Amino acid sequence: MATEDKNRATAAAILPLVGGAANVASIAHCMTRLRLGLHDRSLVDDEALKALPAVMGVVEDDTYQIVLGPGTVARVTPEFEHLAEEGRAATPAASPAPAPAPAPGDAPSASAVSADELAAQGAAIKAQQKAKNATPFKLFLRKIANIFVPLIPALIGCGIIAGLNGLLVNLEWLPAVTPALAAMASGFMALIAVFVGYNTAKEFGGTPILGGAVAAIIVFPGVANIDAFGQTLSPGQGGVLGALGAAVLAVYVEKWCRRWVPEALDVLVTPTLTVLISGLVTIFGLMYVAGEVSSAIGTFADWLLSNGGAGAGFVLGGLFLPLVMLGLHQALIPIHTTLIEQQGYTVLLPILAMAGAGQVGAAVAVYFRLPRNESIRRTIKSALPAGLLGVGEPLIYGVSLPLGRPFITACVGGAFGGGFVGLFNQLGDTVGSTAIGPSGWALFPLLDGNHGLGSTIAIYGGGLLVGYVAGFLATYFFGFGKELLAEFNVSQEPTPSTVAATGGTSPAPTATTGPDHRDHPDHPDPGPDPAKAPAGV
Repeated sequence: MATEDKNRATAAAILPLVGGAANVASIAHCMTRLRLGLHDRSLVDDEALKALPAVMGVVEDDTYQIVLGPGTVARVTPEFEHLAEEGRAATPAASPAPAPAPAPGDAPSASAVSADELAAQGAAIKAQQKAKNATPFKLFLRKIANIFVPLIPALIGCGIIAGLNGLLVNLEWLPAVTPALAAMASGFMALIAVFVGYNTAKEFGGTPILGGAVAAIIVFPGVANIDAFGQTLSPGQGGVLGALGAAVLAVYVEKWCRRWVPEALDVLVTPTLTVLISGLVTIFGLMYVAGEVSSAIGTFADWLLSNGGAGAGFVLGGLFLPLVMLGLHQALIPIHTTLIEQQGYTVLLPILAMAGAGQVGAAVAVYFRLPRNESIRRTIKSALPAGLLGVGEPLIYGVSLPLGRPFITACVGGAFGGGFVGLFNQLGDTVGSTAIGPSGWALFPLLDGNHGLGSTIAIYGGGLLVGYVAGFLATYFFGFGKELLAEFNVSQEPTPSTVAATGGTSPAPTATTGPDHRDHPDHPDPGPDPAKAPAGV
């Protein structure tokens, strides 16, 4: 089957399982997930969706998210949109069809029960965490993430081109081509403030193009002719943080104008006042303040790794999985972007990526510690390839977190990997990433540093190896108590009343919707379908 036909077939299989075209309110996608706004959540057949070969898992958050994986989701989404439009046009008044019910007598096989119960435990943890995450601060962080996540594909593409160009320059190959590659790699970063402003206004409820217009002031070369309070401004001063602040201000000015400007004059007055007021504040205030904050971020990151080195890396690598769980990792996205804008790469991401290495090592240890539990071992085998590529949430919510101690030992693995990379930063070998989004093995094409690509790759690869080994050893020797081994290391699974994935503290929930999650450290929320195991951190 041709790739296009395969993508259309995947979209056609998904549509009826989410309640049909009439049940779909909105369609979008990120790096790995098809994100759907649904009218009636009860019409979705989670288990049938997770059984589809192309689906790696499902995640329920502010939207219903179907994990399809990098590349695949960008191809399936247009097909899904087309089919949804066709469905609405064909049956505009039809009610969404209910999801098919399981046939009488159907029951999960004995070999799948244990993994199902473990995933249900992970789903319960995920649901509790989702409720805790509905705080104003965390909702604000989600907005910030929504501003930057759409920029990730461009950051990745330009980052890889920048790496290729650097390699060619160092080797003195194709000198006629490298200037063109430099322009391709740098063009987006030179105007990233405009895209941030556009997305910020869109996310905060303003007119996107006005947000982009105000943010464009920051990168306009003509600001070099402006003297603001005795200081000459520099194009790009304030960067993405200035653009974010300028666009938020523009939204509030625009909303104020909508309330007070007569409708007859709105089309002329509101855009003019929005750009004028926000622009003046940006030039004579925000650019300076945001520039100082951006410089402080870069200085602090350099100081932390130059002086804290192994200790800082140990702490950052060890805490990143809990940060992802709590949704606090989203606060790091503007910091990564600021560092990339300033220095060409972020020194934090390679260290934080070690958390995924610890998770992979822990999952392999669980696999060997439960030789008779085929269902959990099947889940781990299915999720590991994506975990190696930096997508590890299914391993977290489907394996390590519900088991309890293996989650902690996975963090230990991440800490040792982060400490390894941090140590080399302290010794003067900086390891950075030219883009955010990928981690694990997928980060190799985006690596950059101050001592050549070979050295950078060797240090990052060594960190991954340390994370794998430390996560494996910590989990193998300290990740299981006798009671937990007795409950899970069996050929037939225990009943729900006896399963206590956190070490015997509570029975597994009876819900049938196990989690399935995937996305990189900048975009989390997850849990896998144990029977077919999605992919991971």
